[in-house]
Amino acid sequence: MSTTAARPLVLRLTLCDPPAGVPFAVQLGRDELLPPTRVTKDRIVFDVPVELVETATGVARLRGAAIQGPASGRFLYVASGTRAGDLASPWNRRAKVPLTPMPIPQLLAAASGEAVTLHAAIAGTAKDGGPAAASIPLLRGWSLSAATG
Repeated sequence: MSTTAARPLVLRLTLCDPPAGVPFAVQLGRDELLPPTRVTKDRIVFDVPVELVETATGVARLRGAAIQGPASGRFLYVASGTRAGDLASPWNRRAKVPLTPMPIPQLLAAASGEAVTLHAAIAGTAKDGGPAAASIPLLRGWSLSAATG
């Protein structure tokens, strides 16, 4: 299966109201971690670099070290506590963030060689007061904008 040229894309994921003192990181592959881009008291932001490719059959796919799961159900893992590298943390969790639905037709039209950013947000705190865990719904769907630094 051949593909067209890869187009750069940034997935900007915001964790809203995360629990204080708990580290978070995006999982890359099986055991590497991507630290946050920005951290404030009420927000943790990750800028995750990925690529958008279109197969010879016209199907758009995301690829990159942070992309997890099968082509039909891509997602990101957001690790917290010990999974995020803090071995002294009492937390050992991982949140599964869906990459669908995504505005693929708009992405294909917009990503003509220049970087494009998709934004989404999740709740950073689970119902038990600990860090977000398991399958997490998006607070709003993925939205497209021109990349800004």
